[in-house]
Order: sequence, then structure tokens, then C-alpha cells
Amino acid sequence: MAQKRSAQAKSKSAPSKSKQTEAEKPPSFELALERLESLVDRLEGGELELEEALEAFEEGVKLSRHCAGYLREAERKVDLLVRTGDELVAEPFEAGGFEAGEEA
Repeated sequence: MAQKRSAQAKSKSAPSKSKQTEAEKPPSFELALERLESLVDRLEGGELELEEALEAFEEGVKLSRHCAGYLREAERKVDLLVRTGDELVAEPFEAGGFEAGEEA
């Protein structure tokens, strides 16, 4: 009986796959940059315990890479426009391999 309650407690506390997917969805560039700036402010403040500082740093590195991915894709889009010659004609753009978000 104790095993059954333990299994029930685990199933209630484990998030469903749809909730995990929503939580794991990458933030927009603006939200990621805002969070990164907040982390930098906290780290520069020098008030964090070592463990907290390491966690903030790790999150900051991930956010920095995420933002860099958005910027790379934006640069590619600009390159497509510039390379059309005298006219600025937008060409269809495939964000092949871009994992930071589909909206960019």
C-alpha cells in the first residue's frame, strides 16, 4: 500500500509532457536578453553565495548562446536582402537548424 501511495505521489508531482514542452520552449530574444541583463546585475552585485553565482553564470551562458543564435539568423536574413543586387527583394528564408526559436 505504501508503494502505491508513493507511485501516486510521483505521478501527481511529475509534470505532463505538454507542460514540460511549454516550459522548455525557448524564450523570445527580448525576454532572454532581459533575463541575461538581470543575471549580470546580480553577479556584478557580489552578494550571491558561490553556488548561486555558479548557477546564475551557467544560466547566463545558456542565454547568451540563445541570443547569439537569434542574432545569427537575423544577420542571415539581412544578407539575403543585400545579396539581391540593386533591388531589395525579400527571398524565402529557411531557418535550417535554428534551435533558438521559430519566430526569429
